[in-house]
Amino acid sequence: MAKCNDYGFRDQMQRAAVSIMNNIAEGSESGYDAKFIHFLHIAKGSCGEVKSMLYLCEDFNICTTEQRTELQSQLKKISSGIMNLINFLKSHSPTPLTK
Repeated sequence: MAKCNDYGFRDQMQRAAVSIMNNIAEGSESGYDAKFIHFLHIAKGSCGEVKSMLYLCEDFNICTTEQRTELQSQLKKISSGIMNLINFLKSHSPTPLTK
C-alpha cells in the first residue's frame, strides 16, 4: 500500500486491517464468551472488508494479481481461524450463547 496515493482508500484499508486484531483483543478482554464471540464476528467482517479492498488494489494497480492472491490467502486463513475459535467457544460454553 506504500505506493497508494489515495489516502482515504489507504486509510480505510489500514483501519479495516487493524480492526481485525483490535476486535479480537477487545473481545478476549471482555470476560464473557458471548461478548467475545460478538467481537470475533466483527473481526471476521473486517477480514472480508480487507479481502474485498484487495480486489480494488489490483484494479487500481496498487498490487499485482500475485500479491492480491497471497494476501487474500492469508486473510482466508485468519478468517478460518476466527471461525474455528467462534465454534470452539460456542461448543465449550457452560451456558447457551446468543448472538
